[in-house]
Amino acid sequence: MTKLTEKENYLRLLRGEFPEWIPMYAFGPNPDGTPTSQIKCFSGPLIPHRMVKKPAKDLWGVTYVDVEGGDLPEPNNFILEDVTKWQDVIHAPDVSDFDWEKVAKQDLARWNVDRSQTALTFVLHTGFFQGLMSFMGFNEGLCALVEEPEACQELFNYMSDFYMYYLEHIIDYIKPDIIGITDDIATWANPFISPELYREMLKPLYARHAKFATDRGLPIDMHCCGRCEDFIDDWLDFGVTAWQPAQVSNDLLAIKEKYGRTFVICGGFDMTPELADPNCPKEAVVDAVKKTIDKLAPGGGYSCCASFLGAPGDKIVQQKNAWVRETVREYGANYYR
Repeated sequence: MTKLTEKENYLRLLRGEFPEWIPMYAFGPNPDGTPTSQIKCFSGPLIPHRMVKKPAKDLWGVTYVDVEGGDLPEPNNFILEDVTKWQDVIHAPDVSDFDWEKVAKQDLARWNVDRSQTALTFVLHTGFFQGLMSFMGFNEGLCALVEEPEACQELFNYMSDFYMYYLEHIIDYIKPDIIGITDDIATWANPFISPELYREMLKPLYARHAKFATDRGLPIDMHCCGRCEDFIDDWLDFGVTAWQPAQVSNDLLAIKEKYGRTFVICGGFDMTPELADPNCPKEAVVDAVKKTIDKLAPGGGYSCCASFLGAPGDKIVQQKNAWVRETVREYGANYYR
């Protein structure tokens, strides 16, 4: 009997089937060169600031700077003061003369992934709510949603029209295995917005994006940090099959009990102060990964999504992440057998 590839094992999970071993959710290639179950591929021409040294501007003109483990809009450097005047500030780039096949090939070459071994999750943008906050900052952005909802909706629709034009022209050249939708709409403790506002303003835009996946029979991956379990039923409405990073401020056991294998939890790793300590021993990391698997993997519907963040080149962070990968491979290899 031929052994499944990492890709096939992960896609089996997204179909609601039992994987042969515990997959590990990947945001990028494994640094040790071992096969990755899947990789998140951002469209380079749409998110250029992720590809170059910071500070750098995104496609809408927001300046991003480096932070430990990622990048963020530059503090107090917002481009939009009055959301009712968004048309004076926010302008989509002209892509009318793009050679779409060439752009797709460049994107795929940048990620350098073996498509026979690794599933490609194609992510087009970082979200509408997140976009507004990057334009205005959280104080003004949240006020704008309450005080000027019509203007916010017009802005979101404008962004969506551009994203959908781009996706329509490139998706069949990228030929992804999974479509990724991203928007961080929650804090650690609670959502930033009400379910009513979410359903009225944002959900139709995600559903529009999701249709590109459902029309092609592709699974949908939702990225949303914080306590966002309030929106899971809405995600299921437009076809989401997996959620990451599924943080522990959500009632993950209750979610697992309710949805079973039809909704894949990618995450559940509790980054305690002990684990974040630079002097944390290997045994503590290994034990934490095993406990996370034992809690969430029974019955299927689970992919380990656990990683330590830090400055690029931080050897301690690299070592901890190597321990995580090693533990998932060894402990998860025969978990369902």
